[in-house]
Amino acid sequence: MMNKNVQKLCLSAVCLALCMVLPFLTGQIPQIGNALSPMHIPVLLCGLLCGWPYGLIVGFVAPLLRFLLFSMPPIMPTGLAMAFELAAYGALSGLLLKLLPGKIPYLYVSLVGAMLGGRIVWGAARFVLGMAVGPAFTFPMFLSGAFVTAIPGIICHIVLIPPVVIGVRRALKDFD
Repeated sequence: MMNKNVQKLCLSAVCLALCMVLPFLTGQIPQIGNALSPMHIPVLLCGLLCGWPYGLIVGFVAPLLRFLLFSMPPIMPTGLAMAFELAAYGALSGLLLKLLPGKIPYLYVSLVGAMLGGRIVWGAARFVLGMAVGPAFTFPMFLSGAFVTAIPGIICHIVLIPPVVIGVRRALKDFD
């Protein structure tokens, strides 16, 4: 039987690696590639599968590491705001799942709650960065970036992530 901490560390490493690779795959879809929010998927999975501390760390590190390796996303203001957003995604998804009953409907509640919280953190980070280094970030820009242009990603996350979490949990249970 594998130590649970080692298992969580390995899953977190896989999620971080997916954060590096998935943007290359979705970038091949010109109209909606970025709107699918490919780095968000593994961070949400990490929080839901490994818990909030792992999700927070993977979420914060992923955009910064991707910038260091591939110069994308641009570090200011996009990458730095994404670091805070994804950290919130990972932390909130794991924390909400831990606090709520362990039934499948609450997996969806945890996911949606984390997505909303992460978007609020992203908007706050972009606003602060806009005030500090520019360009200005307005409320209409927040609504557009967090919700309107993000609709394909929101749908993708709600459809894809819960079945993956359920499948991985079953696989890990069978592995024990």
